[in-house]
Amino acid sequence: MDEQRHWSAGHVLVPLGAVACLLPVVSTGAALVAGILVALLVGNPYVEWTRRATHTLLSLAVVGLGAGMDLRVVAAVGAHGVLYTVASIAVCLLLGALFSRALGVSREAGLLISVGTAICGGSAIAAMVPVLRPREHEVSVALGTVFLLNAVALFVFPAVGHAVGLDASHFGLWSALAIHDTSSVVGAALQYGPQALEVATTVKLARALWIVPLTLAIGAWRSRQGEATEPRGQARHPWFILGFIATAALVTWVPAMRPAGHLVASASRQALVLTLFLIGANLTRDAVRSVGIRPLTHGLALWVCMAGLSLGAIGLHLVE
Repeated sequence: MDEQRHWSAGHVLVPLGAVACLLPVVSTGAALVAGILVALLVGNPYVEWTRRATHTLLSLAVVGLGAGMDLRVVAAVGAHGVLYTVASIAVCLLLGALFSRALGVSREAGLLISVGTAICGGSAIAAMVPVLRPREHEVSVALGTVFLLNAVALFVFPAVGHAVGLDASHFGLWSALAIHDTSSVVGAALQYGPQALEVATTVKLARALWIVPLTLAIGAWRSRQGEATEPRGQARHPWFILGFIATAALVTWVPAMRPAGHLVASASRQALVLTLFLIGANLTRDAVRSVGIRPLTHGLALWVCMAGLSLGAIGLHLVE
């Protein structure tokens, strides 16, 4: 009987929470916390469906956000950020290797956490799985670690940004450089204002493009080491970035589309709130239990280092 009530509550609360997240009064942080609470307290009976829906909704939301941006600004910000994007990815992977060895984290789990921290969280981890062929629990550990830190970032970053006096542009840059997943980057930037959102989205999407070359490079490295004993799957490509650029180009070069573009962008921001609720609802008790202290320490130490280094670089005007 208790189990029946447990599942009945989940069947009601998940769709109810999803509908509530369509209301403009619900913030990104509240949506994420609500999703986590529902998942951990009563369970999510729709978890297979919500996991698929999360990827689709996030992609559509990012594409829609492009409708509210000027492509000329997007291009300028993206081009300006190439050098520090490359540098920060390289530093993150180097520190990740050192932390992984020092803490005794398995090489595959450590590399997955490092790549997720360096580029775009769960998407980067998913892209690396066909190349690395890690064990299932190593993937769960990496995803669980990144998920937990993403949830923390959504609340910590805006508070720290205000405390140290970051303006909207610098906060958008910092969040794009130091928060793992695109969803949490955009969610944090939304709390800081439109300019922060524009910078954060542009820099983060430019950063996400590095999934492809990095995946290919690591695959080639593993092959040269003789570790490619099974056929490799294809890495997932972030095609939604092309959609973001296309919608931004449309409203930039066809002025008559701009009013509609603003409506689409507004709807996309609300879709992101729904996405964060579903991301929270996807968290399972097994995933929480699978995150051991060493991988979590690895992920936390790496994240704190990268957040601190990028914030220091912004404060010293090394990146703008």
